[in-house]
Amino acid sequence: MADLELLVSELPKLIQSLKLTIGDSHEIMQQIIPIDNAHEQLKNIQKLIIQEVKFNNLQSSPFATLPQNGTVTSLFLPNIGLENPVIAAKIGNLETKLSLTDLQKKIDDWIEWGYFLQALAADLLSDVQLVNQLNYDSQHVSLPGRFKAIAEKLKINLIDNSKNWRHQLEKINNYQQELFELQQKLNYIFNTIKTSNSLLNILLGVSAFCGKSRFTLEWLDDDHELIISSDGKIQELTDILNDCDIFQEQITALIIQGETLREQAIKKIEQQSNKKLINHKALEILPKFWTQEIVGSAFILVSILLLLSFYIWQKQDQNSQLQSIITQEQRAIANFKSAQQLAMQAASLVQKPPHSLQVWQQAETKWYRAIYLLNSISAQTSVYHQAKNKLADYRINYNVISQRILTEKKAVTNFQSAEKLAREATFFGQNSPHSLIIRQQAKDKWKQAINLLEAIPENSSVSIQAKETLSIYKTNYTAIR
Repeated sequence: MADLELLVSELPKLIQSLKLTIGDSHEIMQQIIPIDNAHEQLKNIQKLIIQEVKFNNLQSSPFATLPQNGTVTSLFLPNIGLENPVIAAKIGNLETKLSLTDLQKKIDDWIEWGYFLQALAADLLSDVQLVNQLNYDSQHVSLPGRFKAIAEKLKINLIDNSKNWRHQLEKINNYQQELFELQQKLNYIFNTIKTSNSLLNILLGVSAFCGKSRFTLEWLDDDHELIISSDGKIQELTDILNDCDIFQEQITALIIQGETLREQAIKKIEQQSNKKLINHKALEILPKFWTQEIVGSAFILVSILLLLSFYIWQKQDQNSQLQSIITQEQRAIANFKSAQQLAMQAASLVQKPPHSLQVWQQAETKWYRAIYLLNSISAQTSVYHQAKNKLADYRINYNVISQRILTEKKAVTNFQSAEKLAREATFFGQNSPHSLIIRQQAKDKWKQAINLLEAIPENSSVSIQAKETLSIYKTNYTAIR
């Protein structure tokens, strides 16, 4: 019994070792031995507990002839590591006293988790292409880090007229390009995690999201959702997908902000060009006065200069006002036309539904930009009333698309969650076909997957797939019962 108590005192450290950080291949290889060692020690503890349970059962038997001195039915776990939420989740609760039977069940779960990590590490290292991609991701900034850097760059002060506006415009265009590239990467991550049938491909999506920060597979929660830690943050796969949704909205907002900054920079460039043109005309007028031989007195010279100054000032003011009116009108007409084009593109995108979530989101972005352009049109322009009428229609269309996106997101989330549950159920069934605990977990997962598929509406993009998959899941559920 003393040996068992000593080994149990090491449990928090052992289960803390049962995790796998996904980084480059060298880092994965270094973790295999600690995982194997912890796994072996857990199996040793399991054997001792089985022996102790048998001994206790024998002592409590009505035919027992041995005294019951020294029999133990429960053990205390040390508090080491229990403040860690992942360790606490692996233990099950913050109580440190467990019966031998409960402890045996928990160790069964930890051993199954160890088998899972061992198999996963072997699969990762055996795929050369996958290893190369993981190595590549581990050398680049995480998606949240890259987004933050671009957002900081876009904080440009456009009040200072002494700036080189052409250079500023070039920088803004570069930032816009970076945002579009980041948006494409975000779409890849989102689609990879949600639509992949392979756990390895899902991990590739998470790797692209975390980058240099890397991520660690910590545990399965009560709903058998993977718990992942990265940069000191502990979250589930679903949380990462929610983060992707948030970043998608923020990137769209930044793109619109970048468009506003770009328009302001163009306006500043136009204003500078107009000033240069006026100054050039003034320099052309001066020689005509200076070359005349009739200038014979200081009075005439001063008079001419005063008249010339007044003429230039008056002309400059008139040109400035006229140019401002012309520019405002031109910009309003251009914005109105751009809004109409965006509206036609958005309407065309969603013809003949159902469509994927990405298509609905693209249409939503186009309606949003069209509304933004119409809102920017001044009441002093000729297209203001037309813009105002269009604005009401565009807002209705935007709200309809936004609601459709919520429905589609729910449907896609249900479908992908069902697929993930099915993969986990299949994995458990293949790796532990004789474990009653694992079979019960697999059965529960099949049932949850079936409920999610049945909740998917008919008009979603995944409704046909859901119907086809539902019959397969029901067959598997019936078989495992």
